[in-house]
Amino acid sequence: MKREHHRGWPLETLWSQDLVDTAFGDMFRTFFNGESVLDRAQGAHVMRLEEFVEDDTCVIRAELPGIDPEKDVEISVADGILHLRAEREERSEEKRPDGYRSEFHYGRLSRSVRLPEGATEADVTASYKDGILEVRVPAPKAEVTTTPTKIPITRG
Repeated sequence: MKREHHRGWPLETLWSQDLVDTAFGDMFRTFFNGESVLDRAQGAHVMRLEEFVEDDTCVIRAELPGIDPEKDVEISVADGILHLRAEREERSEEKRPDGYRSEFHYGRLSRSVRLPEGATEADVTASYKDGILEVRVPAPKAEVTTTPTKIPITRG
């Protein structure tokens, strides 16, 4: 498993990830991976993601094989955070001369990701192909100041 380190996070210098894993288990992993504690309490599992930047666009890809994106996937944005939720339900029934057999699989996946600073909900697009959900968010261009501004210093 690849671990991402967030530079500047205050706890990073105090504890190693292994110590946190040992002492606090899933609680910290759940929080730092962007999984909603409420979703976890309701039985949702972590959605595996791949995040990268391509041509000034933040790309988030989730592996969701066997899902009907129009029925089973919900994507929303609130307060600069992208929320992904998926539900999978599969049933099979088999009638035999000696009896009846029914089996089902059910699961919920969720994940939340902070959008780039300045990104708006209107900029978010999503597509689904070959079991991969891809969400694209154009990263707003930072305003570049070409001339430095001198800041006066006052005494007193």
